[in-house]
Order: sequence, then C-alpha cells, then structure tokens
Amino acid sequence: MHISEVRELNNTELWRELQEQERSLMNLRFQKTTRQLTNTNALRDTRRNIARIHTVIRERQIVEQLGLSENSQ
Repeated sequence: MHISEVRELNNTELWRELQEQERSLMNLRFQKTTRQLTNTNALRDTRRNIARIHTVIRERQIVEQLGLSENSQ
C-alpha cells in the first residue's frame, strides 16, 4: 500500500485498515514463530504500512489542530 493510497482513505477507513494491518502483523509473527512464514518481506511491508497509516492519522490531527487554533486567533 503506497502513501497515496493511504491518503485517499477517510478517517473511518484509516482506523479500520490500521486494525486489519495490526491483526495481519500478529498473524505473520505467529507464522514466523511456527516456521510457517514463507515470505519474510511480509513482516517488513506490514510494519511499514502501519507506519504509513499512523503518519497520515497524525498529519490530519496536526492540520485539525492548526485549523482550530487559526480560527480562534
């Protein structure tokens, strides 16, 4: 998932995707532990997707805060 795809999601979809990615990461960790994981890059990709989602969520929070503070001045 590229950052442009993440930015196209609305807030509800972002949170849903975050939960899905975290669940996927947990399953990948279990597969790694039981030596069933064949694609070791999947762990890295999932962690990066989670980071991208967190980044977009934080960007939106900052924009919202700045927007509110500019209106109050």
